[in-house]
Amino acid sequence: MYSRRKKNYDRHNIWRSYSDMMAGLLLLFVLVMCISFMEAQKNYQEKLQEEAAHQQTQSQLQLELEQRESELNAKQAALDEQSALIASQQDDLDKQTALVASQQDELDEKSALVLSQQKDLDTQAALVASQQKELDEKNKLMKSQQAALEEQETLMAEQQKKIEQIIGVKADLIAALKKQFDEHNLNVVIDEATGSIALDSNVLFGYNESELTDEGIQMLGEVLPLYCKVLMEPQYQDYLAELSIDGYTDTSGDYLYNLQLSQARALAVADYLFANADSYLTADELSSLKEKLTSNGHSMSNPVYTDGEVDMDASRRVEVRFRLKDEEMINELKDILDENSLATAETESETEAAQ
Repeated sequence: MYSRRKKNYDRHNIWRSYSDMMAGLLLLFVLVMCISFMEAQKNYQEKLQEEAAHQQTQSQLQLELEQRESELNAKQAALDEQSALIASQQDDLDKQTALVASQQDELDEKSALVLSQQKDLDTQAALVASQQKELDEKNKLMKSQQAALEEQETLMAEQQKKIEQIIGVKADLIAALKKQFDEHNLNVVIDEATGSIALDSNVLFGYNESELTDEGIQMLGEVLPLYCKVLMEPQYQDYLAELSIDGYTDTSGDYLYNLQLSQARALAVADYLFANADSYLTADELSSLKEKLTSNGHSMSNPVYTDGEVDMDASRRVEVRFRLKDEEMINELKDILDENSLATAETESETEAAQ
């Protein structure tokens, strides 16, 4: 019995110990759980705080990121603008580079041209120096020629005075002839330049004839005395070199026949003049006239033109003309004066050009 009790008691103690042990384990477990829970709670709180802090940090980072992104976008836009500007500037730079290259080429060409022109200029300078030397020599020669020209001008002035005197005599003589014809109411045309008069052969002669007609004799009797008396006046007689009677025909017929006819007609007028001159001229005047009178035939040469056509009636004529002494010399002197005037003008032009 006692052993049964002891055995039960031992069992009871074992279960109690086990129960205590389990209770202790349970308590330990609970404590561990509590500690774990509290630790977990603490970790959770810390985690939450860390997460909140992380969230806040992340928000701040996100905000900063957005700001930086905005700044980056702005910078990117600015960079794009700068890139576009740089690209445009690069294009401009390329164009300017090409332009500079082109200008450099032009400058090289111009430099080469300047060198060539400088060479030409040097050549021209040498030529100018040579021309200046020649010009100095020409100026020296011109001074010498100028002195000779002044002497010639003095001589020409004297000759001009003499020419004007003779020309004045001729003009006075023509005026005196015209006055005589006007006073006697004779319709005679006097050449203002030569003083010649043209007598109509149709009045003086018959067709192809050299014998004077009555009308011709009457005409000569009216005209020739006045013409010759004026020429023999003392103020003109000393200047008279020749009195010529010239016959002309029209352009029809044979030249030689017309030459004989024109000579015969001129001689017929001359014969009439000498046959009747003693009635209005003195013996001395007649002698002087014989020394100076000539008659010539010219055939059909020097016809008279009217409106571009040969005037056959006017071409058949006998001309009476005079020539003053030294008249050939006057014409030559006039030619010399004209040549000298031209040479003087050319000399003056060359002098002005040289200056």
